[in-house]
This record gives sequence, C-alpha cells and structure tokens, in this order.
Amino acid sequence: MSLTHDPAIRGFASDNYSGIHPEVLAAIAAANGGHQVAYGEDFYTTRLQEVFQAQFGEGVQAFPVFNGTGANVTGLQSMLPRWGAVVAASTAHINVDEGGAPEKIGGFKLLTVPTDDGKLTPDLIDREAWGWGDEHRAQPLVVSITQSSELGTLYTADEIRTIADHAHERGMKLHLDGARLSNAAAALDLPLRAFTRDAGVDVLSFGGTKNGAMLGEAVVVLNPSASDGLVYSRKFNMQLSSKMRFVSAQLIALLEGDLWLRNARHSNAMAARLRTSVEAGIADGSITGVSFTQPTQSNGVFATLPDGVADSLRESFRFYDWDAARNEVRWMCSFDTEESDVDAFVAELSRLTTA
Repeated sequence: MSLTHDPAIRGFASDNYSGIHPEVLAAIAAANGGHQVAYGEDFYTTRLQEVFQAQFGEGVQAFPVFNGTGANVTGLQSMLPRWGAVVAASTAHINVDEGGAPEKIGGFKLLTVPTDDGKLTPDLIDREAWGWGDEHRAQPLVVSITQSSELGTLYTADEIRTIADHAHERGMKLHLDGARLSNAAAALDLPLRAFTRDAGVDVLSFGGTKNGAMLGEAVVVLNPSASDGLVYSRKFNMQLSSKMRFVSAQLIALLEGDLWLRNARHSNAMAARLRTSVEAGIADGSITGVSFTQPTQSNGVFATLPDGVADSLRESFRFYDWDAARNEVRWMCSFDTEESDVDAFVAELSRLTTA
C-alpha cells in the first residue's frame, strides 16, 4: 500500500490524531498468530485481568471495549437502575461530546452543573443531588468526574476522596471517566490506584486510544458491589469484541511495563513546553494578544487568541476552537509530539500576532 498522507505532519487538535505507538503495534502483531477463543476467552484478556489488578489492586475486573463513549455508557449503565440519574459537570464528555448516547443508549438522565474549571466539588454536586424519593424526579444515584478534566485540570487524590465520601454518604456511587487517566497519574506523580480505588472511585473508564493505542478502552470495576450486569450490557451496547485479544494486547502493552507512563509524561511535557514558550513570547513581546484560560496541568493548553488568528494559524496547524464566542482554543499534545513541532507552532503564532 502506498502512503496516502505525510507522516511528518503533526498538529495540536487532539491526542486522538496520533498514530499507534510502535510497542503497541508490535503487541498487536505478536497476538496475531494462530487461533484464540473469541469474545474474551483468550489468553490476552485473561492476562489483562492480572495486569489491571497489578495497577489497581486485587479483585478489580476489566471489561475491554471499543471506545470511550462505549466505556462510559456501559459502565454507568451498570451502576444505575432505570430511574437513575448521573450528576456531572456541564463540560463533561458524557454531556457534550457523546452525541446523547448516555441518555439515548444508556437510558439514564444527566444532571449537569456549571463549573469554571471542569471539576466538581461537594457543593456543586449538591446543586443536583436532591429529590430522593420524589417520583417526579430522576434519582441522582451516581456522580461522574473526569480525570484529567475536559479543561485539562486535575483532581488531587484528596479532592477525589472528598467527593467519594460525599457521594457515598448520600447513597450515591462514584464513576470516573479516565480517557486521560494516564496523563493525570503522570502529572500527579502517583500510582493509578492512589487517586482511583484508594480514593473511593467505584467504576472507571480507562483510556488507551489517546495514549498510544490503536483503539480500545476498558470499563474497570473497582468496587464489585457498585456494578451489575456488565457481562450482558457490554454485548447489547455493541461493545463486545469478537477478536478481543487485539484490544487486550494493546492495553497489556501499555500497562504491563511503563509505556503508559512514558507516553503520558511526554505528552504532558510537550504541553508544558508549549505553555512556557508562549508565556516567554508574551513576556518579551514577540507574542501579543494571547492569554490563557486554564492552568496547564496535563497535556492540554487552553488560550484565547486575537480575532482572526486562529483561522490563520490553522492553515499550518490543525486545532479546535473551544469557545468560539470568546476566541478560546484548545491545543492538545500527544505521545508523538516533538519539540520541533512545538517550536514551529510557537514561531508561527508569534509571526501571526505581531504581523
């Protein structure tokens, strides 16, 4: 097959744009020989349980799925009765970016709360955590947080523990969307379990795609009493892979050693380099009219640009508007972002804002 794109081109739109890490690609190839039993009864999915238990503790169970939306919908659905509702930030991926799948496919109500930094607090949760026993109101029975958040911000382990305790005291469960969980662990310099299972999270979605996998996430049940029926709902939500060994092999390649951490540290470092370089340009006057809207705590940078600059900059580098009404943009770095990519981007931003 001839190449149909230039592999040297990298942008800052999403960590989903990146390719497959070579070690993950090699793991897929290694898993390809001969026959393995379908639908998860294979060597690799069995091994995957051991790998997740090594990271999150004994007794956890991982259910590989195709994608993040599938992980969130299937995981949350297993935590709720038909009349249940989920309290989440208004910026949460389950509310903004999943095409209504949680409510349409999952069959549960989302109760969303505005938050400036993408994070929930007990006080914010209580804005929607009420009305238990009222037959006219969907029952708030799960809190869902995202780590790192859709705005690139991080919860500390203590903040998650506070939310977990608050939710559990009210008879609610805690779900964590961990599409970028590895980036959070790298930034916090903590083991994965320290701010998940040990902090009171009941069920999480573990992301692989944004951190070097081809495809594949996992619903990880940290508290077995908080989830029911996943073995069935994964199938009827169309998330049961017949050739599951290839999903599991990727997650093993990431988690068995430190590839997940190396990749996440690198993408975080590239975002820090981007932020620092732009700040230096602002300080010396070589970049004008740019300001930041969120702290850069993982692999995303959020900023506002002068009128017209975003579209001009996109002629050379792909990235997305976040809030077009105020010229806010999002720049994401990936495991394969190079220092030269960042430097070229900053140079073009400088040229456009001082022209």
